[in-house]
Amino acid sequence: MLEVKDLVVEVSERRVVNGVSFKVDSGELVVIMGPNGSGKSSLAYAVMGHPQYKVVSGSVIIDGVDYTSRPTHERALAGLFLAFQNPVEIPGVNLFMLLRSVLNKKMGRMDISEYVEGLEKRVRNEAVLIGLKEELLERDLNLGFSGGEKKRSEILQARVIRPKYIILDEPDSGLDVDGVRSVADYIKEALSAGSSIILITHYPRVIEYVSPSRVYVMHRGRFVAEGGLELIDKINREGYRWLEAVSVEGAGT
Repeated sequence: MLEVKDLVVEVSERRVVNGVSFKVDSGELVVIMGPNGSGKSSLAYAVMGHPQYKVVSGSVIIDGVDYTSRPTHERALAGLFLAFQNPVEIPGVNLFMLLRSVLNKKMGRMDISEYVEGLEKRVRNEAVLIGLKEELLERDLNLGFSGGEKKRSEILQARVIRPKYIILDEPDSGLDVDGVRSVADYIKEALSAGSSIILITHYPRVIEYVSPSRVYVMHRGRFVAEGGLELIDKINREGYRWLEAVSVEGAGT
């Protein structure tokens, strides 16, 4: 289980997450929605251990172990993976090199020797499945990639690494209909394999193809609503206008 307890996060002394709590069990899909600037990506970075996102209080617990003060690479080795909203460009490193390095760390050099032999073939096959051009596999990571290509690259990494806990930060932005469906297909596949997914988005497009266990709506650094598909329907009908009234009510309690 991945558990976040009463998390308070600051960036440059500005509070961006304020008392957020949630749990994700094995094989469970949890959706976090909210308008731009509501704190969704900040929450994702803090859970992953980004050093610029200071945890003022609260905790991040992975399988019963407190990782709040542990660095990002230890969280990754524990099975946590973040597909970034805006993936960084890494000159001199291509996807094959990145995945080989990650799997070496994850599995140990003795265990991975046979796996590496088929890694290139597997990566190419996965790229075909998600519609990522084969030529991009050997180019500098994300350098000159379009927004959609960067998203597909992140999904490809998750498909190959097979992490236990997956945070997808707006994986559907910049994608066409086929791209959104490929993301939904990956979510279903990962869930059926026992992975847990936190899907962060402000558009309900990809959610039309999946079945979340819970939906949270985030606004001004807090979770202001929790429910199921009825929240998705509300956002489809009304957008996020109703959040201001919820925030006012919350401030008065």
